[in-house]
Amino acid sequence: MRLLLVEDTDDLAQTVLRFLRAEGHAVDHAGDAATATEAMAVAEYACVILDLGLPDGSGLEVLRARRRAGDRTPVLIATARDQISDRIAGLDAGADDYVVKPFDLRELSARIRAHARRGQGVPETRLVLGTLEVDRAAARLWKQGREIRLTAREWALFDALLGARGRVLSKSALEEVLGSFDALIEGNAVEVYVSRLRAKLGAGTIQTRRGLGYILP
Repeated sequence: MRLLLVEDTDDLAQTVLRFLRAEGHAVDHAGDAATATEAMAVAEYACVILDLGLPDGSGLEVLRARRRAGDRTPVLIATARDQISDRIAGLDAGADDYVVKPFDLRELSARIRAHARRGQGVPETRLVLGTLEVDRAAARLWKQGREIRLTAREWALFDALLGARGRVLSKSALEEVLGSFDALIEGNAVEVYVSRLRAKLGAGTIQTRRGLGYILP
């Protein structure tokens, strides 16, 4: 999944970035309100992790502005503010969830996955697709009972197609999944990873719609 982390404390941001990227997510980082606003306006994210106390403004104002603009991206507030009034203000501003620092990275990741699945309209975590059995929460899959190991980027691409199954995803949308603002990818990266997935999962698992993109039926 492509995520946006809005956090101005560099040590914490780097810790969260390393953890989420190790789980196979493409994660952009914004250290202030202006950068966060720009990123949310130009890129499509599965979930945004938003701090409230930013050096150039309030995370709540960033959230309110995006909701007024019609942005329905799931937003999880992660902040040191632990008063009930702060939680209420965050949820009323349009947040989908609220966690207080310090938080457990595994719980944060589970919450992100849950909100992203709901945002895709696919709340379930275990799926059966033909000969494939998938556990999205654990990022694992099996073919005819045998576990298939995927790299982080292979899983990211497969999970994006899984979340949109039955709909075509364009090459540019899949490039968004594979890369982030600070991680350039080769121009043929999507084709390369689709080819690798077909080799592991079966040639007909991912179908090409010429001129449109790719689809997981």
